Amino acid sequence: MERVWLYLRERYLSHRVLDDYEAVLEAVCRAWNRLLDETGRLTTLTAYPYLSASAIP
Repeated sequence: MERVWLYLRERYLSHRVLDDYEAVLEAVCRAWNRLLDETGRLTTLTAYPYLSASAIP
């Protein structure tokens, strides 16, 4: 999750001053939707080769 948050901050949320909670919520939702529009980006941000289904107890 940290890599996803870092990506969102770097690409869509940095260098901004937001007025209130609603503005923050709107900016984060817009950033999340833009991330989802990037085909395959979420997969690459969350892919860890050392994790596999067989490693989960």
